[in-house]
Amino acid sequence: MKLTVIGAGNMGRALIRGFISGGVLNKEEIYVYDIYEPSRIKAAEDFGVTVSADPKEDVKDSDYVLMAVKPQQFDETLSDLKDSLGANTIVLSIAAAVTTSRIAGIIGDKKFVRIMPNTPAQVGSGVSAVCPVGLSEDETSFVQKLFETCGIVILCDEKTLDAIGCVSGTGPAYVMLFIEAMSDAAVALGIKRTDALKIAAATVAGSGKLCLDTGVHPAVLKDQVTSPAGTTIEGVMALEENGLRNAVIKSVLAADAKTKKMQGK
Repeated sequence: MKLTVIGAGNMGRALIRGFISGGVLNKEEIYVYDIYEPSRIKAAEDFGVTVSADPKEDVKDSDYVLMAVKPQQFDETLSDLKDSLGANTIVLSIAAAVTTSRIAGIIGDKKFVRIMPNTPAQVGSGVSAVCPVGLSEDETSFVQKLFETCGIVILCDEKTLDAIGCVSGTGPAYVMLFIEAMSDAAVALGIKRTDALKIAAATVAGSGKLCLDTGVHPAVLKDQVTSPAGTTIEGVMALEENGLRNAVIKSVLAADAKTKKMQGK
């Protein structure tokens, strides 16, 4: 097995870490190229992977090529590589808003997968929406197994992938705002900043795990905390009064509108 990773930024590095630590690929099976040489060197130092000096040469015999570049760099980068791709090479794209038709327009009838991971993949707790195009059942299963090393995987069509991206892809930013606000409130109550951040972040992480592990609807879990005439219901009422639900829903819909705009829809 050989995987060539094009782009050694934060997400590319997070995925490499997961692929190796999850035991799906060995470090010897991964080659990494980044236009910025220090990024290539750091990837080699951190993970023991092989630095690719010539990506066109490496993709020739690669089973998979992971395109971990920015959307604005995607077309030019993949176009430069397309004639060098092996006959059976499968392209994996994690570029946001780069549609399947756009990818196919560059590489033709070659097999590829459009994937939308998110930043918690850096700590193995990500969400990856995976949309395979032309892959066999075994190939799809391998890609799913590969990305499960970085969190949960949702196999889906492209329309669903875009929708998932507007929740899981942008969601970490909203959650970070919530954590920051919670920690600010804790500081206002006299808790020191370092403890405040730990408390807020751990509360969010623990609540998410509780929801996932129990499978109980969040409304039920919320009711379990809200005692009659207690402090929690007062806080919930304040959140409702200030439009938390509406703000969150509007943020996801705004991300969806921007996604469509970026895709020219």
